[in-house]
Amino acid sequence: MAYIEPSEFVTKMVDSGEQKVFMATKDTFIRAFMAGAILALAAMFAITVTVKTGQPLVGAILFPVGFIMLYLMKFDLLTGVFTLVPLALIDKRPGVTFGGVMRNWGLVFCGNFAGALTVAFFMSFILTYGYHTDGGALAAKVGSIGESRTLGYSEHGVAGWITIFIRGMLCNWMVSMGVVGAMISTSAGSKMAAMWMPIMLFFFMGFEHSIVNMFLFPFSMIMGGNFTIADYFIWNEIPTALGNLVGGFLLVGLPLYLTHVRTSPNRQLA
Repeated sequence: MAYIEPSEFVTKMVDSGEQKVFMATKDTFIRAFMAGAILALAAMFAITVTVKTGQPLVGAILFPVGFIMLYLMKFDLLTGVFTLVPLALIDKRPGVTFGGVMRNWGLVFCGNFAGALTVAFFMSFILTYGYHTDGGALAAKVGSIGESRTLGYSEHGVAGWITIFIRGMLCNWMVSMGVVGAMISTSAGSKMAAMWMPIMLFFFMGFEHSIVNMFLFPFSMIMGGNFTIADYFIWNEIPTALGNLVGGFLLVGLPLYLTHVRTSPNRQLA
């Protein structure tokens, strides 16, 4: 394992954020589309394993396969750009503006959503043979997830909304540790190991990931989930995305940047 010191890989994080700001619109959208689609397939895979084995831990252990695939292809998730792109702004990289950061986030959001939605339609079609059957146990399982994680939160009012926000924050704390962990080595095997652990943790703990939810909730609605589009956005996607932003930037990107790039002078002992 070729270990890279934090002072080196944190600079790479800033470089990566800068590169994403200036990436062409076509490339940004396509990479985001592929990332959303692959993560959606990974989520469906993990749920399938969980339903068939009755062991949620087994599904959580296998879910990181999708994250690792999309990361190694350098596809972009909203959770990742939440962590990396603002670093280029606060580092005052030439040409990086607040508008450029928002443009990147907007394109990645749309690309992730389009990819996840496409897989939701594909999976709902093949599970129901073109919407002629009920979809079986898998569809019922995902449908129940959609309802419990929208209407279930709404029953608790403001406390429910804050609960989603915190779950989203904790989620991207772990996911971003996976993103950053992949930068500590130049070895593909070591990158995979570093990504695997935090991704497995967030999935098993049931934390809220905005891109996984872009698949789960539309799929649930297609399969007859008893909640509305407004329920989905107000009682899941919006607080989850905001929590993901805070968790990725404030708990991972910013602490690393402040303590390894923009460091303070050492204390002088009297």
